[in-house]
Amino acid sequence: MWNDHELSKMIDGDIPFPMLADQSGDIGKMYGIYDEDAGVETRGRFIIDQDGVVQGYEVLTPPVGRNFKETIRQVQAFQLVRETKGAEVAPAGWKPGKNTLKPGPDLVGNVWKEWKVSEAFED
Repeated sequence: MWNDHELSKMIDGDIPFPMLADQSGDIGKMYGIYDEDAGVETRGRFIIDQDGVVQGYEVLTPPVGRNFKETIRQVQAFQLVRETKGAEVAPAGWKPGKNTLKPGPDLVGNVWKEWKVSEAFED
């Protein structure tokens, strides 16, 4: 319902990932975001990989909306890490086409040398 009446008017094209509606609240209860007193779920976004593993999630109270662009960025980052089998990782604010990091002992305490803050927050 949210997609049909709201999201479809805020973005161009279709949503590039499946979305779930949970009218019974069963899934919200499983993930711990169902508000029993109000009888509704708190706003939640869960990124679940193809193996069924929750890779990321965000839960917000109704007065603050979620950022669709950030969701897409995170999905792309998780896809990159999966595709490279962890040989590359996406630092905070990473976007496709930007530098990735190579994890390892030499990176510990030296991320700042590899990553420029100004690049991370470009739009």
